[in-house]
Amino acid sequence: MSPLPVPKELIDFINGGTRFLIAGHKEPDGDCVGSQLALVSALTRLGKEAIPCSAGPFKRPEILAYASRFIATPSEEDRKEARVIIMDCSNAGRTGDLAPFLEHLPAAVVDHHASAESFGTVSFVDPAAPSVTFMTLALIEALGLKPTPEEAELLLFGLCTDTGFFRHVDSNGAETFEYTARLLRAGASPKKTFIAMNGGKSLDSRILMGLILSRVETHFGGKLLLSYENFEDTERFGLQGRDSDAIYQLLQSVAGVEAVVLIRQETSENCTVGFRSRENVDVSVIAARFGGGGHKQAAGLSAKGTIAELKQKLLVAFGEVLL
Repeated sequence: MSPLPVPKELIDFINGGTRFLIAGHKEPDGDCVGSQLALVSALTRLGKEAIPCSAGPFKRPEILAYASRFIATPSEEDRKEARVIIMDCSNAGRTGDLAPFLEHLPAAVVDHHASAESFGTVSFVDPAAPSVTFMTLALIEALGLKPTPEEAELLLFGLCTDTGFFRHVDSNGAETFEYTARLLRAGASPKKTFIAMNGGKSLDSRILMGLILSRVETHFGGKLLLSYENFEDTERFGLQGRDSDAIYQLLQSVAGVEAVVLIRQETSENCTVGFRSRENVDVSVIAARFGGGGHKQAAGLSAKGTIAELKQKLLVAFGEVLL
């Protein structure tokens, strides 16, 4: 399916402003970071002032190098006569501690989540798009620009993040590769992107992966695989030890598996949960029941509670679709 055209209202929103806060969701991923920084660069080339904002934390090892380019608390001067563009989420609340700094400012949304809510002055939401960086390329081109090599690298990084390096692209994804070709012609390198996303892993990340794999539980006749990372793991290995994508890949390759759940005890009172599915289970629907969101085949949430408490609630939810 072709992406929606960039709304004229969004182009007018950008042309009518001089200062922009480019915000993303809390706990950003490569698609969020890549779309924000590429748009900041493009707006700067148009003579705008563009400030990348994120509440963080930057937990994923592949995006840690970008953390220093973001601010968490825009100043009063930053907010003066500013407009907001929220990338990769449609609800100001999803920006976490950044949300109070965005209140009462004219806002636009660029998002591709099916659960997207209506928010802001202008909305550019396309659930058919494989990533927000995919949509950001369309936006940059609609503004009359071609991506620079750095922008192309950022956009490819985000696209590869959300497509699992194209593992999730189906037979209707020809346009994804057409956009990818445009990024390569602009200077992006799939080889460089793959190394950035998958190379340089620490030994601790392999040890932690082994621990998580050793705890895997099977449920519903092997249709659901569930594992966890406890608080002691987080203290021992830190964020650098995490390699979620590799774990999901391994578990989804098991015969008969339809969904994978990974619970992490981030603090003594709070957990994050990651979901992946193959074809039949829409994990975004399950995540939304607990205040999270995402896509049919990849979603997540953050919730109060312990691993044991959340596990029981999640098993009830998955039982409704897998039994």
